This record gives sequence, C-alpha cells and structure tokens, in this order.
Amino acid sequence: MKSAKRQFGDLGEDIACKYLEQKGYRVVERNYLRKWGEIDIIAQKGSILSFIEVKSVSWDSAFGSHETYRPEENMHPKKVLRLRRALQTYLLDRKIKEDQVWQFHLACVYLDEDEKKARVKLLENLVL
Repeated sequence: MKSAKRQFGDLGEDIACKYLEQKGYRVVERNYLRKWGEIDIIAQKGSILSFIEVKSVSWDSAFGSHETYRPEENMHPKKVLRLRRALQTYLLDRKIKEDQVWQFHLACVYLDEDEKKARVKLLENLVL
C-alpha cells in the first residue's frame, strides 16, 4: 500500500505527464530508479531528450495564492547530486549516444484537491 505522500506525488507526476503531452512531448519512461537517485519522467520532444523532476504541492484556493511557496526551492544540493548521478546512469544504461541533445526540466505542480484543479509551471533547460 502506498503512503499518502507517495500517492500525492504520483498524482502530481500524472498531471505533469498530461501537461507535457499537451505541449508536444512523448513520455518515454517514468520513475527510473536506482539506489543513488530517481528520475521522475523521461520524455522526448523532437530530437531532444528531456529529464523532468516533478515537485508537487497542495494549494488551497480558499487561503490565497500558491506563489508564497515555491516547490523549486526543494531542489537542494543533495537532491541535485542524486539527480545528476541517476541521469548519468540512465544515459549509460540505455546506451544513449554521446551526441544526443538532452535537457533537464523542473515541473512544479500546484494541486487544489478541494476544487479538483491543478496548475503546472515548467522550468525548462536548467543546469544541474
């Protein structure tokens, strides 16, 4: 049985996948997991391979703007290191060619569970 936190994260990832597909991405893989890190979503748009970290937060519309909390602030140095290692492992495991262009994105998903609404903010081509 999944924890409530894991279920919430899965919901955020599902929403992020739908958002990405609407923006022309094709989801290649989800939840690439190794001991040293995880990549939430691997997607392709055109010839560019994208690695997407999803950060989901709950937002109650009755209490105002979600802008007071920024999920991107959870990208602390240890998390970045784990992502970098997982990304390097993925490239080797899947035998991705060295000349393959890839990018890292952060999808911030704001969930209003009471209103059954979500907003996604995609921060593209970030440096790890």
